[in-house]
Amino acid sequence: MRCTAPFVLLAALLTACGDKPAEKKGAPPTLITTTQARVAPLEISERTLGSLEAVNDPKIAAEIAGKIIDISVRTGEAVSKGQLLARMDPADATSQAAADQGEIARLTALLAQQERVVARQTELVQKNFISRNALEDVSAQRDALQNQLATAKAKAELSKNNVSKTRIVAPFDGIVEEQLAATGDYVKLGDPLFRIVSNTRLRAHLPFPESAAPRIKVGMPVRIASPLAPDNSISGQVEAIRPSVGEGNRAIDVIARFDNPGALKGGGSVDATVITGQKEQATLVPEQSVVLRPAGKVVYVIAEGKATQQIVEVGSKQRGQIDILKGLQGGETIALDGAGFLSHGAAVNVKEVPKTGNPAPAAAKAP
Repeated sequence: MRCTAPFVLLAALLTACGDKPAEKKGAPPTLITTTQARVAPLEISERTLGSLEAVNDPKIAAEIAGKIIDISVRTGEAVSKGQLLARMDPADATSQAAADQGEIARLTALLAQQERVVARQTELVQKNFISRNALEDVSAQRDALQNQLATAKAKAELSKNNVSKTRIVAPFDGIVEEQLAATGDYVKLGDPLFRIVSNTRLRAHLPFPESAAPRIKVGMPVRIASPLAPDNSISGQVEAIRPSVGEGNRAIDVIARFDNPGALKGGGSVDATVITGQKEQATLVPEQSVVLRPAGKVVYVIAEGKATQQIVEVGSKQRGQIDILKGLQGGETIALDGAGFLSHGAAVNVKEVPKTGNPAPAAAKAP
């Protein structure tokens, strides 16, 4: 009897363990945040980084030859359109203008005298006192004088303009970046005198791959912004599209012109967006909601604590939002943060995120 007691105790213990088998625990719910697929307008655009140049030619050159007698501005000075920059010695131009006026007076007097001769000869021909050949000779002389007078007047007008060109004025508002001539210098026609930088009108050169050419058209609106201040954009439009063949690649140079309130400068770089279209009804989800799986791109629809994998077809991407072309209707609750850790049918624990206001639109409407 003593020997059987341990065996009885061991059997009882084994029986007790068999009554409550160990439970198999499943994977814990994945902690996620959610958002809703929403239907909203979507701006369709092409974005690139470009460079700026001034529309106005910054070089101010001499329009006549002569001696500079006065410089009225200094480097770094702001100037207005029409403001005097420098003066050239007007003596030669004034002398030539006076000589041309004297020539006009001489030819005018000769022409008046010849007109009287023609009138008198016409009367004599009518009375048959002289031949018609004599009248034709004096008429030809009159016509020659008329041509000489017209030439003299054109030359005088040129001389008059040359006198005005001895005053070099600013052709547009800007800042004197460089003075290239000094008082006392003799300059030739076309010699540079100043460089004036104007940022009121700028032109942007925007490189795009050749594949973008069918989508970008002349006249399309463009938003221009400095990379240092992307929220302060300026509106312009596409002025021209030119081929740009570089080493090992084919591209297009999209040229946009715009008025500049002063924030940008020629020679700088810009972040540019060409607005190519507008989709009024787009189903939009945040980028991080779309994840790549063996089946393709998917989002996880959340309902009753479970994640359901939904294959989607995606379209344009704008400002962190993706246009879902197929797979969602809009209004579905989808996984946001943590979507990359989910699988089909996974249990989820939704973390509440405090609301901070209305969500920002996917993209602003085209201006």
